[in-house]
Amino acid sequence: MIKKVPLTELKNRMYNFRKQMDISNPEWEIAVIFSKINLYYFTGTMQDGMLIIPRHGEATLWARRSYERALDESLFPSIEPMNSFRDAAKSINVLPDTVYLETEVVPLALYQRFQKYFPFNNFKPVDPQICAVRAIKSEYELSLIREAGRIHQHVLEELVPEMLQEGMSESDLATKLFSVLVEEGHHGACRFGMFDTEMILGNVCFGESSIYPTYFNGPGGKYGLCPAAPVLGSRDRKLRKGDLVFVDVGCGVDGYHTDKTTTYMFGSPLPQHAIDAHNKCVAIQNEAASMLKPGTIPSEIYTTIMNKLDSEFLQNFMGFGDRKVKFLGHGVGLLIDETPVIAEGFDEPLQEGMVFALEPKKGIENIGMVGIENTFIVTAKGGECITGNNPGLIPVF
Repeated sequence: MIKKVPLTELKNRMYNFRKQMDISNPEWEIAVIFSKINLYYFTGTMQDGMLIIPRHGEATLWARRSYERALDESLFPSIEPMNSFRDAAKSINVLPDTVYLETEVVPLALYQRFQKYFPFNNFKPVDPQICAVRAIKSEYELSLIREAGRIHQHVLEELVPEMLQEGMSESDLATKLFSVLVEEGHHGACRFGMFDTEMILGNVCFGESSIYPTYFNGPGGKYGLCPAAPVLGSRDRKLRKGDLVFVDVGCGVDGYHTDKTTTYMFGSPLPQHAIDAHNKCVAIQNEAASMLKPGTIPSEIYTTIMNKLDSEFLQNFMGFGDRKVKFLGHGVGLLIDETPVIAEGFDEPLQEGMVFALEPKKGIENIGMVGIENTFIVTAKGGECITGNNPGLIPVF
């Protein structure tokens, strides 16, 4: 049975988008959406095609493949079949001079094919407006995110310790973990907005693997399967007694994600200095979470936390060596890496219903990446954690 996004939800999203466009770009006349994630957000289906949103008049989803599936999956009121852009172009009587496009995701070749049939003169980005609307989750969206958080907590805090066995490889754990997550209700994908990023599950690492260099813009790393596919985990790195196990993975339900990192001590405790560093990261998470209230400025959360940390702790904080990231947390939703970000430059106040993953972490030479990550909903009382309260470094002896 297909679970459809409610029509009221789709109507509210379109209304909020138009309102945002009217405020930020009062001269706008038309926006066109191509990316599958945004198509799903506005229409409830992610078929190949495009969504044309005129300032005045009904928005139309033009579905190339599959029109039939779009009709099955979506309650969006206006869905039309399209073999090529030529079909959709016939519906436009007067094309404005400027069209608003997703400049972060539309490749040049697609842009050129589109412009052949829609000969506009200029384009402007629509990405900020879409991100602003998507950042504030409805009760429907929050219900899905809460369910993802419940699954996340159950699997990482309760089931993973039972999976850990001496001699297993990182890829053994990763594939077993992926299978269990799907069995528990995970939708089977971890989606990121970072350009050209593949991430099947996340980072599943033993010891020093978690501080190995990676192209992904996060504090942790991993060896991965091979240079051509640095995903899941290494076949060669086997679990040994005394290892730190670092699991930083996403979980999702009906498109909506949570992000969580849980650490484990396998066979014996870590050295005390590593435990102390981990505990400080947990305290940082809790302090930042207390500030996740409507009206708080994300950049101020970042500077408040960072200014309290001494130079010794800052060494290898939020990364290892010179591979450090300049944030403490990030928005989560249809993508795991959404805006706003808990970082400098994000100066718009938080609003109730925003969702953030907070992830203070610290790399330790010859041991790995300690720290924590959980997903929080912005509320008047501060961040509500929906992925569990276990502080990590779970002993598996």
